[in-house]
Amino acid sequence: MKNSETHIIEGIRAGRESTFRELFADYYRPLSVFALKYTGDLETAKEIVQELFVHLYQTRLTLFVSSSLKSYLFQAVRNRCLNHIKQNQTRRKHLDEYQAEQDHSVDMEARIRETELEHQIFLIVDSLPPQCRNIFTLSRVKGLSNGEIAEKLQISKRTVETQISNALKTLRTKLKHLNP
Repeated sequence: MKNSETHIIEGIRAGRESTFRELFADYYRPLSVFALKYTGDLETAKEIVQELFVHLYQTRLTLFVSSSLKSYLFQAVRNRCLNHIKQNQTRRKHLDEYQAEQDHSVDMEARIRETELEHQIFLIVDSLPPQCRNIFTLSRVKGLSNGEIAEKLQISKRTVETQISNALKTLRTKLKHLNP
């Protein structure tokens, strides 16, 4: 475990609110994105992560992390997601599909890297100018065509194409460090 992680764990055990806030700020969103992959519902994913942080605070005096703090948090979210799925009978089908996938899935580190990349993409998209972000989201998340977006926003199709191009250029520029 890294010295910084040891410092964070000690801060949590000591009940330092600033350390807990820092941990929350650093991990809430990536853990929520990670939980979303298991639950399929953003609100449920956020709730699971929030409950984990409440549990960490409540059990801070007995907190024991044998591996890295990051792995501990992701594993804890994973376990909480699986427990949620098991307890929710309407999601029984998802659990069976997930367990079958788990037998053939990539290792946990690959999932963490994938989640971190998605988190970086979300941050970059969030930093785009409002119109650009809105158009890009309608295109890539909602799956609307350029024509549908232009009609919906009452702008030209060319403006839609330009904004999507600008968003993609920004993403490529800010993520190019990942492709050596």
